[in-house]
Amino acid sequence: MKILTVCGMGMGSSIILKMNVEKALRNLGVSADVEVADIGTARGAAAGADLVVTSGELATQLGELKAKVVVIDNLVNVDLIATALNAALSDAN
Repeated sequence: MKILTVCGMGMGSSIILKMNVEKALRNLGVSADVEVADIGTARGAAAGADLVVTSGELATQLGELKAKVVVIDNLVNVDLIATALNAALSDAN
C-alpha cells in the first residue's frame, strides 16, 4: 500500500503528517509506504497511491484523483488520524 501525505509546500506539515500517519498505521498493524508531496506535485505523485492524506483545505484543490482522499483536520492527533485511516481502509475492503 502506498500513502501520500500532502501539504501546501511539501515540507513541514506534510513531514509531520507523514510521521503521524506512520505511527497511526503501526497502531493499526498496517504496513504501508508513506511519502510526502506539495500541492503542486501531488496530482502526479498520487497516480500510484492508494490513499492521499491531507487537510480539508488542500483536499478541495486536488480535484479528481484515482486514490481515495482522507481528510485530516488535526495533523498531530495520532488517534484521530488512526480513526480516519481505519475508516478509509475499511471502505477499501
